[in-house]
Amino acid sequence: MNTTCIFCRIGKREIPCDIVYEDKETLAFLDIKPHAKGHTVVIPKVHAETLFDLPNEKINAFFLGIKRTMERIQKALQPDGFNVGWNQNQAAGQVVPHLHMHIFPRYRGDGGGSMHSIISNPGTMSVTEVAALFK
Repeated sequence: MNTTCIFCRIGKREIPCDIVYEDKETLAFLDIKPHAKGHTVVIPKVHAETLFDLPNEKINAFFLGIKRTMERIQKALQPDGFNVGWNQNQAAGQVVPHLHMHIFPRYRGDGGGSMHSIISNPGTMSVTEVAALFK
């Protein structure tokens, strides 16, 4: 754990939170500035700034914790759907430098958008040109 990281401090119970789910590897708590009823943040208990920094042996436990958190939200709040994702690095909107997944319960008519509404800037390269970069 990083002693200055706010999410590490929440994980160590130095800062209170409203827990939605917890296991040995994962902590899920309600966001203090929710964008939806039941907006939940899920963190790995080990400090990792991004998914690239999370040790491979911790990834399965993290995603299982996300699934179990979603199951708890579904049972308690009965949303009509979910948007789930994370912001990786500042350019993508990551504010707290500790990997965290946002779970947004969605309700019919809530005015929110899909993942496709986050950005609309495909760049100047064609899909074929971009695909060539992976070869």
